[in-house]
Amino acid sequence: MLNALKWTATATLIVGFGLFSAGIDFGWYLQILGGFIWFAAAAIMRDKPLMWTNGAMTTVGIIGKLFG
Repeated sequence: MLNALKWTATATLIVGFGLFSAGIDFGWYLQILGGFIWFAAAAIMRDKPLMWTNGAMTTVGIIGKLFG
């Protein structure tokens, strides 16, 4: 179950970054979703550095979209 969660998050981030880099705004939503999924996986693993990384990146992405 955990591996499936991590792979889903990884695929979501890759597709999201690809779409957003190509100028497709929907990619941003996938990036945020992937960040949330990775945060959940990190929380299950109790991996604090990974939680901080994904929490910070997701937060910065949201703030950037709001003020960008």
